[in-house]
Amino acid sequence: MNGRSTPTNGGSQRASRNLAQIRKAQLHDAGRHSSDNVLASLRATQIVASKPVLPAELIATILDFCPIPDLMRFARVSRRLQEMVYDDTRWTQKLKTIGVWNEHEARQRVEEAMRRKAEAQRAREVEQARRTGVNLPGSGNGVAGGVGRRHAGSVTLFDAGVEEERQRKSLDKLRSPTLKRRGTIADGFEELAISPSSSSSADGKAWDPSIALDIFKTLRSIRGRARQEFARLYGALGPLYTDLARAKNHPDAIIFRTYRDPEQQAQILANLKRFAQCDFATGWQEREARLDGMIGVFENAVLREFEQGYAAGDIDGRMHRYAHVLVTINGGAAVIESFISSHPIISHALRAGDPLDCLEAVAPGHIDLAPSQKFFETLSSIMLEQAQTIDRVFPPTLDVLTPFCTRLSEETIDPYLTALFDEAHSKNGVETYLKAVSGTFTQALHFLACLKPSAASPSNFVTELAKQTIVQCYEKHIDLYLAEELSFFRSSSELEVSEWEKRQSEQEASTESFLMAGVNGNRQAAKRDFLSSFRKVVMMPVSVLPAFPLSSPFGGAKTTNVTVPSSTAAASEATAPSRSRTPTLTGGSGTPVNRPGTPAQEAPTTELAAKAAIMNSRLEGIRSLFSIEVALNLTHLAKASIERAANMVRMGGKHGEAAKEQCEAVFVTLLHVLGEKHVRRGFDKAVGHLSTYNPRQVREMRSSSASEGDTAVQSVGVEPLVTFLELVNVGDLIQQMIEVFYAQELVATKLIDRDDFLDPAVKEKKRFEQMLDERVAAGLNKGIDVLMDEVEYLCASTQQATDFNPGSLDTAKDLKHPHHNNGGVSDIGSTPTAHQIVATLRGHTTMLLGSTDKTILDVFTQEVGLRLFGALCKHIKRQRISVEGSVKLISDINLYSDFVGSLRQKPLGPYFRALRELGQIYLVRIDAPAASYFGGGAKKGSRMAAKGSSSTTMAMQAKELAVIIADTQRYGGVFTVEEVLGFAERRADWFAVRGEVERGMYGVGCLVM
Repeated sequence: MNGRSTPTNGGSQRASRNLAQIRKAQLHDAGRHSSDNVLASLRATQIVASKPVLPAELIATILDFCPIPDLMRFARVSRRLQEMVYDDTRWTQKLKTIGVWNEHEARQRVEEAMRRKAEAQRAREVEQARRTGVNLPGSGNGVAGGVGRRHAGSVTLFDAGVEEERQRKSLDKLRSPTLKRRGTIADGFEELAISPSSSSSADGKAWDPSIALDIFKTLRSIRGRARQEFARLYGALGPLYTDLARAKNHPDAIIFRTYRDPEQQAQILANLKRFAQCDFATGWQEREARLDGMIGVFENAVLREFEQGYAAGDIDGRMHRYAHVLVTINGGAAVIESFISSHPIISHALRAGDPLDCLEAVAPGHIDLAPSQKFFETLSSIMLEQAQTIDRVFPPTLDVLTPFCTRLSEETIDPYLTALFDEAHSKNGVETYLKAVSGTFTQALHFLACLKPSAASPSNFVTELAKQTIVQCYEKHIDLYLAEELSFFRSSSELEVSEWEKRQSEQEASTESFLMAGVNGNRQAAKRDFLSSFRKVVMMPVSVLPAFPLSSPFGGAKTTNVTVPSSTAAASEATAPSRSRTPTLTGGSGTPVNRPGTPAQEAPTTELAAKAAIMNSRLEGIRSLFSIEVALNLTHLAKASIERAANMVRMGGKHGEAAKEQCEAVFVTLLHVLGEKHVRRGFDKAVGHLSTYNPRQVREMRSSSASEGDTAVQSVGVEPLVTFLELVNVGDLIQQMIEVFYAQELVATKLIDRDDFLDPAVKEKKRFEQMLDERVAAGLNKGIDVLMDEVEYLCASTQQATDFNPGSLDTAKDLKHPHHNNGGVSDIGSTPTAHQIVATLRGHTTMLLGSTDKTILDVFTQEVGLRLFGALCKHIKRQRISVEGSVKLISDINLYSDFVGSLRQKPLGPYFRALRELGQIYLVRIDAPAASYFGGGAKKGSRMAAKGSSSTTMAMQAKELAVIIADTQRYGGVFTVEEVLGFAERRADWFAVRGEVERGMYGVGCLVM
């Protein structure tokens, strides 16, 4: 058995005769030795019925690698081997290897067969019931009532007649003297002998060549008939496969003489290639190699015809025909490769553009994207043209546009982009490189949007397949791009802030240098003036002309700049040459002739004035400690970086996520640079300037610089707080800019989830806002300190001692004093000091309205109110208050309370209500006796006469005052009794009434046991 030919009938007869002779010889020997040995028959039986040497599993494995003819010979050996060969699973596996077995179809056929069998059984039962007159369940009068329900007893488990008939046929078959085996046709296989001249089988059955072309379409998946289906397949393709494996060259093969049409030749070769997959017999590698060689020769011939048609532009002729032939034979891989490689843009015969054109004649940091736009437009027109050509040439089931787009990206777009990016990064700078990557990627996406798929392209060609090819061109550049994007923004923003700070520091240094130049140069000017005067004295007899006599040798010195104020002298020296000149003569009016004019801004000449001027300059510079223009420039830089990086988010996948994270990193860097390195430093400098500000020095400087005729001194408010509030407004505007930028550039574009509190950008934004609030609070705290210092200064400098004690001895004697009591009539309104303090506080608190957050405003006003309360308490304790002056004190307290009430801060109400009640202790009049500390002009005798009556009255009045002092509920828990007593000690008559008040508070005659 060599597996290459099908056995003939002669061979089968010879094998049968040999087997019969062996059995006859065994029976003859057994009969001859039967009388000699009783165990002879047993030995003969053992020889005939011997057990198989190989196990069934090993035999089944051997059968899997046997050729089909050998399997048929194997099946003739015994019934057991026939069952193993005819096993349906063996042939099902072969059909599955070829790919023609459909398990779902086979299952449906089995279920359909069982359904038909059940219906036939039911029909027989109904017919038998009608014939015998037996009622079936669910029927009436012997007639089946519809489908009904089947009873277990209605199923025929054993039919004696059928079994007898089956047994009879079996016995007849065994008793037949000559058991004739059917040929291979009974096994489902036919012996075919195909020759160039005759196409008929050995038994005379004609062979149709057209069957082999469509044999795979006619095969069915039927359980129990897999062997018969495979026999049909083997009968159609087996002889052709064997002949093609034996053929030495292309003309010897029968298929090329039987099938003349290229389409048929391609179809039969494809069928044979598919059929060869079930060949596992010895030598299958050589047979498959021979088949592949024949297919290769045929494919090359057809491919040459296709290429000639491509060169001739015969799209609907040869290209269409031979493309279909090549697709039939092996799926069209070769023709697709030839079609793509032959295009001029792929073979580099056509150049779509030069990447270096984008970098020619451009400014630093810029790029011309017009050449790259033209490059992508050229590729877009090529893709549209190729899509139409592919639809005309290739079958509608073959996608050729996708591999063409892949090759176009790999061999045209990728080299173009790589050359452009490398040149931009190495020679034109990082900014040019960043703009090149982002700009070309946007153009590439527009290129994808212009594509139109072919008829065979999948539905996701543009959105996924073509996009993936473009993304692959950028994958090797994306990491460097994202790193350079963040680094460029950080360096650019830090450079912007550092340059602005450098300009500010230079301007501040120049201002301080100018202001201190007058102080440092004043000493040099005095020295120069002295030397100049000395020279004038020495040179006077020589330099003075006789026509202009002088009254004294030092007359010229009196007309020099020595007599002018020091500031004017310094200004004159600044404009005069360093070399001394002859003194100028005065005109008739005493005005020097040709005197240089005074500069608009003169440098101070004293150290105190210079320091005050520097302080004032720093104060005015608070509003420019950080710039909204710098913040705007930083947001523009961040916007450009985020927009470029946001384009790369559309790459999708891990690179898109990395680009999104880089957008967040740019925003975090923006907040860090703008917050920590610009805004925070500005607020810290502002707080430092506020800490060193002294309004009295500024007031003295302005007073000294005022003209002599201007008697009104300019009022100096708490300017640090005013300017700081302007700085707060700038900071609030910057925060609003960041909020708008965050909402529009990050949240609206879905780069950041606003609700994700763990996002780094969200956390950094909250940290920036917290830092801004903390710096504003620190600045306001310093501003409040300065404001309260101004309040205390006003209290100490403008509050007269007679405001709250108009009946003092000095005031009574001074008739010209404004607080002199003329005829007992006095002013009961608030003092000018109270009005000035309230005006100062109101002016500075109302500036915060609408410029800062309500929370900060509430904290600020509450702090102002509490500190004002403390300042007033200290101020009251420094005054000496009489009953007449208490009216003005109460008026001042009411004015302060009304101001605090306008702040609408409920926590401040109890403090100033307690302060109002506190003023009542000064309004209680206590008539002191004649020997009082304030009695003066009465005689001692009259005082002794009135002592008895006045002591009783004084005791009663002192008791009333003691009750007011000891009433803790009156003050709402703000003041303790000891604190109220301390305020009562500031009464003008306290030393006279102290004993009575303490006696009324603590009692008289208490003894410590």
